[in-house]
Amino acid sequence: MKKPLRIAIYSGEIPSTTFIERLITSVADTGAEVILFGALHKQPKYNPRVKVVGYRPTRFSKFWCLFRFTVLLTLFKRAEKKRLETYLKQQQTTDLYTKVKYYPVLWYQPDVFHIQWAKGLDDWMWVQDFGMKLVLSLRGAHINYSPIADSKLAGMYHRNFPKVNGFHAVSEAIALEAGKYGANRAAIRVIKSGLNLEDFAFKLKEFDSNTPLNIVSVGRDHWKKNYRSALDAMFILKQQGVPFQYHIIGVVENEALLFQRAQLGLEKEVSFIEAMPFNRVKEFIQQADVLLLPSVEEGIANVVLEAMALGTLVVSTDCGGMAEVVFPNQTGFLVPVRDAQAMAMALVEVSQLSLEDYRGITFKAREFVERNQSEETMVAGMMEVYERVVGRGK
Repeated sequence: MKKPLRIAIYSGEIPSTTFIERLITSVADTGAEVILFGALHKQPKYNPRVKVVGYRPTRFSKFWCLFRFTVLLTLFKRAEKKRLETYLKQQQTTDLYTKVKYYPVLWYQPDVFHIQWAKGLDDWMWVQDFGMKLVLSLRGAHINYSPIADSKLAGMYHRNFPKVNGFHAVSEAIALEAGKYGANRAAIRVIKSGLNLEDFAFKLKEFDSNTPLNIVSVGRDHWKKNYRSALDAMFILKQQGVPFQYHIIGVVENEALLFQRAQLGLEKEVSFIEAMPFNRVKEFIQQADVLLLPSVEEGIANVVLEAMALGTLVVSTDCGGMAEVVFPNQTGFLVPVRDAQAMAMALVEVSQLSLEDYRGITFKAREFVERNQSEETMVAGMMEVYERVVGRGK
């Protein structure tokens, strides 16, 4: 009987994003032992196979963590501790915080150390010298544009990507980007983000082309979300005589967007809404006729998958891996990046759809998510990566 894999899922903070929290729970449900390392902001609740090894972001908690693992390593892993200390001296990183991060990992020595954010890769290359296999997730900004804007980060990727044991890419487009930095294509597994479909009940809408089009976008106040083009598209939509309401959730006091809205005369049609709990966001998506993604960069946007699962039609730019899930006139509408005219025309086309055609597209979108974006598919893919890097898989 195979010994269960011991897998560390590291994101730096405990708890982490919703996606990572789902991954942790689901991987533990397969029978693997999951260990979480990092700063502990609140005590999460997991099944018994998830071990939380964290420290509070206070000086006392860090000192206690350091004392505890210093004693354990000195008593039971003296040689390994000495090797790690030599490495830290070579790297000139012997500070308290670094040891607080590293000592617990050396003590538990998981089979797999899975890093969630590529920018932190350089901090963890050492684990391979102690028999741990290194897996890196590749998502959105960390691989799409950050290394383009930061030459030092690009250099770090070029130096380290060829050494990583396994990669998890959220899209084929991102897998190609990783190859530019020397990642071995054979080590990359494309695993699409999975949804717990029980949390996303599909509902056929009573879409009526004679009522104002209800459009929603969801995302933080960041340039890559490209809300400026979205507002330009709304101006064109208004000129076309299409009645609509557009809500942007996650943006409130962006001076440039407020000015643009006023300059375009869209105060009555466009509203900016502060970030809110996901259940409320989900209600907005369910009530909308269209989920608009105007971004210039994404991996595969979770909010698009969520809208597709819920039965809300998607209009998305052809950025990142979005073309891998949004197929024109089948599962949604896809438009060129930074093309406000094309975005507006797609929305005009949606506004003119019959109820039958609208429902047909949203039904196909739901079927696509069920086939390709389930949580079960995602977890099975991740377990294949873990098994393969330790020599158990194909």
